Amino acid sequence: MYRTHNCGALRASDINTEVTLSGWVSKHRDKGFMIWIDLRDRYGITQLIFDAERTDKSVFETAKNLGREFVIQVTGTVIERSSKNPNLPTGDIEILVTSLKVLNESSVPPFTIEDETDGGEDIRMKYRYLDIRRNPVKNNLLFRHKVAQEVRNYLSAQDFCEIETPYLISSTPEGARDFVVPSRMNPGEFYALPQSPQTFKQLLMVGGMDKYFQIVKCFRDEDLRADRQPEFTQIDCEMAFVEQEDVIDTFEGMTKHLLKSIHNIEIDKFPRMTFEEAMKKYGNDKPDIRFGMEFGELNKVAQHKDFGVFNSAELVIGIAVPGGAAYTRKEIDALIDWVKRPQVGASGMVYCKCEAGGTYKSSVDKFFDQDDLKNWAEITNAKEGDLILVLSGPANKTRAQLSALRMELGNRLGLRKPDEFAPLWVIDFPLFEWDEEAGRYFAMHHPFTSPKREDIPLLDSDPGKVRANAYDLVLNGNEIGGGSIRIHDRETQELMFKHLGFTKEEAQKQFGFLLNAFQYGAPPHGGLAFGLDRLVAILGGQETIRDFIAFPKNNSGRDVMIDAPSAIRPEQLEELHITVKPQ
Repeated sequence: MYRTHNCGALRASDINTEVTLSGWVSKHRDKGFMIWIDLRDRYGITQLIFDAERTDKSVFETAKNLGREFVIQVTGTVIERSSKNPNLPTGDIEILVTSLKVLNESSVPPFTIEDETDGGEDIRMKYRYLDIRRNPVKNNLLFRHKVAQEVRNYLSAQDFCEIETPYLISSTPEGARDFVVPSRMNPGEFYALPQSPQTFKQLLMVGGMDKYFQIVKCFRDEDLRADRQPEFTQIDCEMAFVEQEDVIDTFEGMTKHLLKSIHNIEIDKFPRMTFEEAMKKYGNDKPDIRFGMEFGELNKVAQHKDFGVFNSAELVIGIAVPGGAAYTRKEIDALIDWVKRPQVGASGMVYCKCEAGGTYKSSVDKFFDQDDLKNWAEITNAKEGDLILVLSGPANKTRAQLSALRMELGNRLGLRKPDEFAPLWVIDFPLFEWDEEAGRYFAMHHPFTSPKREDIPLLDSDPGKVRANAYDLVLNGNEIGGGSIRIHDRETQELMFKHLGFTKEEAQKQFGFLLNAFQYGAPPHGGLAFGLDRLVAILGGQETIRDFIAFPKNNSGRDVMIDAPSAIRPEQLEELHITVKPQ
């Protein structure tokens, strides 16, 4: 055998035991008459000692020539370490080596394989297999495994059945772009990779499987932001004979289970907020409620003065920054520059300092008196020593800008604490959202979301006011899961397709299999899908999902390690009946 123990297992109780270890050379310290080596594997580090007086000469010489990341096997005796290391679980012992075998040599790594490395992200992505040896990445992957296991344990105990669904499916027009796969056996025809298993899980409910889940890869061909991946993992779930409360109770229970089993945190009941309330108070539908700074709408107290910027705005809105009255003019100007960046898009920002003794100093003092500014403070809940920041303009755009500023200030002020968890249900989403460019409505979630029964009459008269039987689970300002009660009858589903601009023929061609299935006794059903990558990152106290994925893509959707995507051979293109235009 290559080892009797791993490199994190041995303790003082093992002194005088003969052991065999295998692993990578992490550090090599040569004092001439004594050599120490830190031997590393997935489980930890054990110090090896080679003593010129006690170690065989040939073994000692071999040890002298070991390089970093050499793979070696050693046999020796566990002895008490003379200079103990309290920071290592194995820090009380070391191995006096009697035999050494080099299993594989290593080239000099392109970056140091240590917790604090000198490798930038690009080089570490190119050599990801080396990056995984580092504790931060290794521990993130082990943490991901633990979360996935706890999910499976919880759902299995709730009688959910894990079922796989196909990866090669037909393309659908809604949502993001599909990744497509040409079919050699069906020339000129293509599969699509699933953006989610949505229709298949609904068909499983029609099939009577009752409670389904799957930890599954999904694919979206969309322009990538810093924290998105073209392939991502969902915890996909569906239940039959349920209403919204049943689904929320089940997956609130799962989230509580994860917080308890992983962090020993108990939360009694998750708060709920309507979509409308979330947008009004925080400017987005996934608010971080670990801190305040709720929006205050100022139209009534800021308009109808002589300040034209506010008078012409659809919305005037502000937030109070705790302790912000101490900011210098330079610091405030930097915040104004921040909101004027193209990524945020504000044209400017007004500020007001709440100073000692109940006085106010603003950038628009010539237009507003102390009573006006006092009203601003009351509406934004600003206290003495706070700073009020005000944006104005089109309502939706301005809310989004102030939301971005609120989150930025939350980070700068240390209010978004990674070890604090604040879950929240956001409910009563609009069924549709209007797309200005396309000039039509799109489903806010997907075309299979059921409308609130009482809002169905509005489908013809005012579709923008129809609410969906939909719900999102938010954790620390991130959507970690979303779902809905589904449409389960053909008539309502055809009505939904009609309002999304499908003709009957188009709906039948794209989704005929589902419409037909609804004719054979489809039960009421609903579900929810968690984003596993994001859930794991947030539970791990981070927000970058890439750090919790073994082999992620970069912001261009490329895998720089295996150089994908790449061109394929002309013979393959010919087999697939595909012609590629020269670039």
